[in-house]
This record gives sequence, C-alpha cells and structure tokens, in this order.
Amino acid sequence: MSKKTLSAWDKVLLARSASRPKSSDYIDEIFTNFIDFSGDRCFGDDKSIITGIAMLEDIPVTIVAQQKGKTAKENIERNFGMTNPEGYRKALRQMKQAEKFNRPIITFIDTPGAYPGIGAEERGQGEAIARNLMEMSALKVPIICIVIGEGSSGGALGIGVGDKIVMLENAVYSILSPEGFASILYKDSSKAKEAAENMKITAKDLKKLDIIDEIIKEPSEGIEENFDEVTEEIKNYLIKNLKKLLKMDKQKLLEKRYEKYRKIGQ
Repeated sequence: MSKKTLSAWDKVLLARSASRPKSSDYIDEIFTNFIDFSGDRCFGDDKSIITGIAMLEDIPVTIVAQQKGKTAKENIERNFGMTNPEGYRKALRQMKQAEKFNRPIITFIDTPGAYPGIGAEERGQGEAIARNLMEMSALKVPIICIVIGEGSSGGALGIGVGDKIVMLENAVYSILSPEGFASILYKDSSKAKEAAENMKITAKDLKKLDIIDEIIKEPSEGIEENFDEVTEEIKNYLIKNLKKLLKMDKQKLLEKRYEKYRKIGQ
C-alpha cells in the first residue's frame, strides 16, 4: 500500500501534533543509563531543555534535547518547547563538558522558536543563541543533530550546529514558522498554508538542497503506532556515523564542519 502524499502544511501539523513522540521518548528508547543535569550556573533551570549523559550501546554520549509537554500542565512547565537564554546556556555547559571528556554530542530539535518574552531578551536571548552557534562550530567532538518535530528559527539553530543533520520524514525545519513568514511576506498570517509550500521546509526539500544529511523514514501508519521502527533506525544511524566520526582526526573534523556550513546557500 503506497503512502499518502502529504503537503508541506500537512507535515507542519504532524510535526506539531500533541501525540507525536517527544525528545524524552527517544532518549528512553534509544539510550541507557541517562543521567539528567539541570541549571546553567547563572540564572536557573529551563525545563524546555533536557540535557545529560547516557550510553548508546558502548558509546558514552552527551544529550541535549528540546522538550515539549504532553499535557497542558507539562507544556506550561516546559514553556511549550520555547527555550530561554538559561536553556541555551545549560546546553552549552553540557556541550563544553562533553568536549572536556571527549564524548560525542547528540541533539534533538523540537521547538516553535526561542522564547520571545521580555525577560528572555533582558537576559540575553540573542547573545545566548549566537554564543552556542560560535561554540558548537568549534567543539572538538562529533555532533549529530536530529530534527524530530518542529525546527524553527534561531530557537532550533541554538542547538543545531553539527557534523550531521538528520530529520524525521514528517518533521519541518525552517527560518521561522509559516505563520510568521506569511505575516512578514504576505502581511496576512492566514496564508500560512501557502507560505509552508513556498518555504521549502520539509525533509525532502532540505535534503534536495543539501541542508540536511539524512531522512529517517516514518511508517505509513503513523510514528506513534510504529515508534520502535523509527527509534531503531535512529539508533543504527547514530552508532554507524558516530563510529566514523570518532575515528576522524579532530582538526579534520572541524575543517569538514566548517566546509559544511560554508557551502550552505552557495
């Protein structure tokens, strides 16, 4: 039975679905012995970011993941997956620790965007994201980033600089939300569906543009019903590619990462 062809807007809705698995589900299924770390040692703990260390079979890794809630209460606690500056600083603290102990980094991206509140701006939202971009580009350990749902704007880029960028088939990755794009370009947020088609935000579009490296297939019946298949494919991809990246000379790793981002948009 062939798959139903989904529009870009269909995929936006799937990526935002409340029933879609969250980062914590992937962590529980793919890794073992996960130890969670909290706080940025500066302001507080942002629960939209989960970070810690775990085992990927016999490979110790650092995990940084954006987490949406599964219920209204949890969404409020997790700030609907919209990260504050302290979240990005918490992520960076763990990534720098990963470099110190030579652990590869795996990030899970799922956010409608960085939190745009006044407090976030007062605490240096732009600086926190920019610093993560700069620091991640120079970390001397392998980094693999996986877009599992929404990957929007600087909110996604704040943990999205890696040697490999992977997307689930029905995830979306974009400069901003279709509603925001429509508001700016068309002066009408109700044209979000049209905007989604023109933005080239699907995994297929981004693979064609060489923005991402791999598409993880999702079952026709829905990711919720066949979650084990998806996580097994992600796990196999991570193990295969981390083993290759860990063998690479550190200077060569950085050079290839630099070349990867220099060629985007050329």
